Amino acid sequence: MQYLPALGNIRAFFSDTKGNIAMVAALAIPVVLAGVGAAIDYGMAADQRQFMQSSLDAGVLAAVRETTDDARRGVVEKYISANFLGARMAPDGTERELETIDYSTQLALKTNADNSLTATFTRSYKTSFMGLFGYTTLNLRVKSTAIKSQSGPCITVLGSSGQDVLVNSGANVTSSDCKMHVRSTANPAFIMNSGSTINLPEFCVKGTNYIKNGGTLTNLKTGCAAQSDPYANAFTEPTVSSTCTSSGYFNSTTVTLEPGVHCDTGFNGSPTITFKPGLHIIKGRMIINSGATVNATGVTFYFPDVNSEIRANGGLKFTASAPTSGTYKGVLMFEKTSNANNNANKTQYIFNGSNGENLEGIIYLPNRNVTYNSTTNVTEKISMVVNQMIINSANWKVSAYGGSSGSAGARLKE
Repeated sequence: MQYLPALGNIRAFFSDTKGNIAMVAALAIPVVLAGVGAAIDYGMAADQRQFMQSSLDAGVLAAVRETTDDARRGVVEKYISANFLGARMAPDGTERELETIDYSTQLALKTNADNSLTATFTRSYKTSFMGLFGYTTLNLRVKSTAIKSQSGPCITVLGSSGQDVLVNSGANVTSSDCKMHVRSTANPAFIMNSGSTINLPEFCVKGTNYIKNGGTLTNLKTGCAAQSDPYANAFTEPTVSSTCTSSGYFNSTTVTLEPGVHCDTGFNGSPTITFKPGLHIIKGRMIINSGATVNATGVTFYFPDVNSEIRANGGLKFTASAPTSGTYKGVLMFEKTSNANNNANKTQYIFNGSNGENLEGIIYLPNRNVTYNSTTNVTEKISMVVNQMIINSANWKVSAYGGSSGSAGARLKE
């Protein structure tokens, strides 16, 4: 015969079990809380790491267009600062300041053999929950590499009537990313004389006949698929007012010019000339004497016919950059091309900034036979289209302008 256990024994059994469960729960709660806290901290740290990565990616994509290590570092630091030096939300909904960034230790940059840029960014993320268990920070590290990618040249010579590029003794043209394309199929398409150097990543000539009397020419390609006019019909030609904003000669030591139409102007002596930002239409000839200093930031120069030009005599300093927004964003110089008679009349245009020249933007002069005599103290960033080109005794450092459709872009390698 079987007997059921006494009721008192059953109660004692369940009483003991409740005690065990309570003890287990008491031991488990801190572990569960630690796990939940760690999950929250790791999740927020992952968000911060992704934020770091996107900021660094944007920074190196912009910085790789620069040509010096200092300039590249400055751009990356600017992008990181814009994203990180501000208040961020803590898990409890309050705002807290991120720690100060020490760029000398937290940001490492390296320019690689292919001119790509690798950057590494590290920072410590302050935890909110894991600090209760002795883990006050999580170390975060991101890495990004960007390289320039070109869809076309930054110098295009369209003419094909013979000797369309002439490189004379003393010419020195260097670039790590600016390709030069010559559309000429004439005999000869170009002539290069001794005592000159053209050091570009590509010197592409559509024709196969040329004369090389000496000098150093790197990366020559003949029978090459040289790019056609990349900016044909790309720019809106302005209406030229019959009223002149300025005309005649200026005698002051400092001259400031408002945007508008400048008719047959000139400057006596060696003044400092400032062009205010905007569109400046050069109607007729503007003559700038030796010893002058020209500043033109955020400016577009427009020539309504082939007889209009800025004639800069030797021995001056010329600094100019294109607008960064608006109708003529990225365009530094362009000329009228909608008139067939104008297009049929090719004329000379001389760059003569022998005391230093710094140009940045698109220079679209397809009806000009350009003579380049300038010296650059810094690397010019341009995308230039001309009919013919003569390079005389000039020290020309050039880079592809990032704002042009035919110049260097950038892509992430890593």
